[in-house]
Amino acid sequence: MLAASWAFVAWMTLDMSHPFVMMMMPIDAAWSWATVGAVFMMWTVMMIAMMLPSAAPMMLMFDTIERRNSTTERLRFRPLYFTGAYLAVWVGFSALATGLQWGLQYNGLLTPMILSRSDWLTAFLLFLAGAYQLTPLKHSCVNYCRSPISFIMSEWRDGLRGAWYMGLKHGLYCSGCCWALMLLLFVAGVMNPIWIILLTIIIALEKWPRLPTWTTNVLGGLLLLAGVAKLF
Repeated sequence: MLAASWAFVAWMTLDMSHPFVMMMMPIDAAWSWATVGAVFMMWTVMMIAMMLPSAAPMMLMFDTIERRNSTTERLRFRPLYFTGAYLAVWVGFSALATGLQWGLQYNGLLTPMILSRSDWLTAFLLFLAGAYQLTPLKHSCVNYCRSPISFIMSEWRDGLRGAWYMGLKHGLYCSGCCWALMLLLFVAGVMNPIWIILLTIIIALEKWPRLPTWTTNVLGGLLLLAGVAKLF
């Protein structure tokens, strides 16, 4: 799934003349249902590509525990339920991002390349992401994401329904950690492959267990400075 999603991202960012890719970059603010579907698919696949690498330690640990403890064939599907629930959260985020993209484009704030054409919008997104980095909610979410074993010990639930619950809970923590950073895709362009890769690396590094917690604040400070620089 990860390889397929990154292959799709590479294709859509490198072959923008393809008719289907052009549907993801609508010129007219009056979207058709086909446009909505194409844009939603773009966001969904991109979220899978960007978020699975940082969630891999949690999923691998959950799968390892299940392989040791599962006594029935049915319960061996628990890792799939966990992963499916985690991705369902990002599918929901993709729906919201699709609506946000339409709203920004409708108001003339995005180019067809899905790039901010407003200095005020760019500065706002940088300020929003930077300020959120400094909040207790951000630190709480990132701490859960940095410690798979702590999450599993505190949130463990039995059965398939329990695995789905755990996946949703982890997905919510993960989205609580990363939603503001994801909105920075509008700053340098949703179709910019270098920016997509850079954000993916930043998100993965931020969840690295050995990374000091103060680095989250440093990143927030840099984003705030970037917002000021954009305005002045």
